[in-house]
Amino acid sequence: MRRVRSKRLLKDESGATAAVFGLSLFALVAIGGLGFDYARLAGMDSELQNAADQAALAGASQLDGKVGTCMRASAAASTLVANMTLLANDGDGTAVTLAPEPDCDADGNIRFWQDKGKTQAADDDSNAHFIEVEIGARTANYAFTPLAGAMRGDLGALAFAGVGSAICKVPPVMMCNPAEATDPDFTVDNYIGDGMLLIADGGYAPGNFGFLASNISDPVNDKADQGAQALAEAMGREAPPGNCISIDGVTTEPGAMSKVRDALNTRFDVYANGLNNACGKDGEYCPPAYNTRKDLVRGNGNGKCNGNTWVQPASGARYLPSSGYLSAADRAKLAPMGFPRDICHAVSPMNCGGRIGDGDWDRAAYFESNKATYGAGFSPLATFGTDTPKRYDVYKWEVEQQLEAGGLQPLDRQAAGNGNFSDGTPSCSPPGIVGSETVPDRRVLSVAVINCGAEGLSGRKSGVHVTQWIDMFLVEPSFARDRTSDKDVYGEIIGETRLGGGGGTTDNTVRRDIPYLIE
Repeated sequence: MRRVRSKRLLKDESGATAAVFGLSLFALVAIGGLGFDYARLAGMDSELQNAADQAALAGASQLDGKVGTCMRASAAASTLVANMTLLANDGDGTAVTLAPEPDCDADGNIRFWQDKGKTQAADDDSNAHFIEVEIGARTANYAFTPLAGAMRGDLGALAFAGVGSAICKVPPVMMCNPAEATDPDFTVDNYIGDGMLLIADGGYAPGNFGFLASNISDPVNDKADQGAQALAEAMGREAPPGNCISIDGVTTEPGAMSKVRDALNTRFDVYANGLNNACGKDGEYCPPAYNTRKDLVRGNGNGKCNGNTWVQPASGARYLPSSGYLSAADRAKLAPMGFPRDICHAVSPMNCGGRIGDGDWDRAAYFESNKATYGAGFSPLATFGTDTPKRYDVYKWEVEQQLEAGGLQPLDRQAAGNGNFSDGTPSCSPPGIVGSETVPDRRVLSVAVINCGAEGLSGRKSGVHVTQWIDMFLVEPSFARDRTSDKDVYGEIIGETRLGGGGGTTDNTVRRDIPYLIE
């Protein structure tokens, strides 16, 4: 019997689990400890990376290119955002600190760069376009898995940020850089006050005028719009529909744009048939500017927006000769005279050497033909502080006179007595829109200048680089005159579009700068 029990005992395995568990306990404790310590290490990594990200975003919000940019960005990165690490146990406390480094350079823990690729360090406030923040290493000493005190986790963090910009509440307009071959950067200061002859529907040749896509939708009819209809709404309506346009890269929108030009003309109180969808009944969504002085007279005088017929006056020289100023006798024939083109653009753009004029327009003829507003003996020097004021400055002065006097005097009432007239004050939807710091001026456009040749434009294309955003004063409506095509758009360059818009004069744009993380 004893021999049988001994054999059973040898074969009995009922106690093996406890033995296995006992042998495995050290490994299980080690694995659990590794998991705990790894979780602490991963948590500390997230804390430090979050600190670096927030510091970089705070610094990027100050990258406006103005004096003190780097100092303000450094201060924002180091002080505006308070960050903590609860998982570091290296004895240095819970605060994540970042010492300010106000110099515009790529040294230290706060570094400034000119480009996204970090190939050119910034050396000035004006070219500090990106900020890189490095958080120094912090330590998490392992709690459960030390090996003679040598095992610990040392982690730091790095973040790189810049500013993404968008331009909002503006019609989506572009032009091909007319000086791409000689001035690819389009140095705006060289052209302020110069006339610009733009051609629509002419492809992407230098100086041509075109449009940009902006995901336009019709808020009135609550539907998405496409193509020319959508652009007509954006060009004509007081509150342009559609999303903001990225300053960093745009999408071109080609196509036949006669309807779009018609919508643009509503800013001059000129309403063609067929604009009901874009502008509503009687142009209610597309009001004119407060000052619509132009070289056209209204033919039917019916006071309605839809169906108004604007024509050239039956008499009087509306255009200037290719060289020289008009004589006093010739000036008296100018009835009416809106703001004229540069003299060299009056007949052919080749007289200016291209699409950019020289800013020399016949001021004497303009003031003479508008005696009702300016009076005999008018002195530009006394009024504007210069004998050669820009058209845009004269336009703004006229708006002030309108506001004080309740309207500008008529430019022309024809001798034939047929009722044709052209007032500086709009007659379709008076009194028109007065531009201000918060209301866009209807005769000012923000235009994207693109090097169309370098960008290889031939149709719709996304991610197109904008060389400059400029503000342009609309001089003439698009109209088929004796010497112009209805594809012509003529403007005067005001200046570079800046934060606040309108060449620093009116809030024609709302530009939004948003910091974003790159890495």
